[in-house]
Amino acid sequence: MAVIVSESNFEEIVINSDKPVMIDFWAEWCGPCRMLAPYVEQLAADFEDKAIVGKVDIEQCPDIANRYGIRNIPTLLFFKGGELVDKHVGVTTKAALAGKLNALL
Repeated sequence: MAVIVSESNFEEIVINSDKPVMIDFWAEWCGPCRMLAPYVEQLAADFEDKAIVGKVDIEQCPDIANRYGIRNIPTLLFFKGGELVDKHVGVTTKAALAGKLNALL
């Protein structure tokens, strides 16, 4: 299951992680976000021991979204060593996201 990321745990889960991290920025009302959600959950299971897959609800955590300039959702950010290294905006395939995560391993 994807990790719920908030202001209180963002630093610990994303910035201080020794594993690659993929964060899905989404909102409950966003249709494309709901389309992407099953892939995010599947990737969380597929990469359970190799990477962290998390979700940030932009309605609950607008400061995180603003910090990374999130203007459209879904947006997926990829971090390695606490640094933002890749980004994808919009719906895509599970394979495309897995490829981005695999490239960070």
